[in-house]
Amino acid sequence: MTFKLFDAPLREPSQFVGLAGNRIDRLSELRSDDAAEKALTDPSARLMLIKSGRIYLKDGPAGFDPYYRPFGAAALGARMEHAILLGQSDLGPLLATPAGLEPDELPDGVKAIDFRSALVQGLLPADALGEMAQAGALLAWHATHRFCGRCGQPTEMRAGGYKRVCPGCKAEHFPRTDPVAIMLAVTPDSCLLGRSPHFPPGMYSCLAGFIEPGETIEAAVRRETFEEAGIRLGRVAYHASQPWPFPYSLMIGCFGEALNQDIVPDRAELEDVQWFSRAEVRAIIAGTSSSAINVPPHTAIATHLIRAWAEAE
Repeated sequence: MTFKLFDAPLREPSQFVGLAGNRIDRLSELRSDDAAEKALTDPSARLMLIKSGRIYLKDGPAGFDPYYRPFGAAALGARMEHAILLGQSDLGPLLATPAGLEPDELPDGVKAIDFRSALVQGLLPADALGEMAQAGALLAWHATHRFCGRCGQPTEMRAGGYKRVCPGCKAEHFPRTDPVAIMLAVTPDSCLLGRSPHFPPGMYSCLAGFIEPGETIEAAVRRETFEEAGIRLGRVAYHASQPWPFPYSLMIGCFGEALNQDIVPDRAELEDVQWFSRAEVRAIIAGTSSSAINVPPHTAIATHLIRAWAEAE
């Protein structure tokens, strides 16, 4: 086995995907139970407002602004008692809270934008998109874990939003992250891309699936590729990861060595699966392909996998 750590680039591929630009100090070892309450009293505190997978943005002359002072958040009905502490930024503590007003109740100059649109349209800088991913995932977890999974009693938030505790049975519950394997099966000169029925017209992408309990990343990559396309994989190599707040997943991107090329698609999952040559993929990326096929936007880890393979010598 070759040890390759010191040959790796200083900036790993994960730093270039969408939603990975979060630079705040999470203060993971310093979260007291009242950390969020204390942070709200800091004059420099800022909040993100989120509701049902949408972030509330101020729309001004300089563009969209995702940050509110506590009084501004309260004016929009923010549920300050449910505020969570994301961490400490260069400008002070950063928190997130469920928004109170519905999107159709917002005043002029404030818009509720879904996470995917904010990402794909580049409405926020990279660091703010990363903070949005953290905030969205945490708030979604709190919304769906209000009751104890052991005894059923209502739970209470602790550790600034990074834990819930049951006052009845004393069980502690921590935020979850669902690991998802996303993989590009390849031969020396071709890669496997599939099309889901819910994709935009013409879009093909990598295959993907949830990693199951007791399963390694590599085993999940092999299993999902065989289940969805009938392709068996040999060697599997990790490439990059991407936080994905839909609602609280982590996309783990890998390459897999295809051992056969006869496709047996799972029609319940995929509308189509095809092999594409390196030349075809390069043309699709460059926009010079004669076909109407395209790949996901540059913010998606799938396209980073596709590009890394297609552009390799």
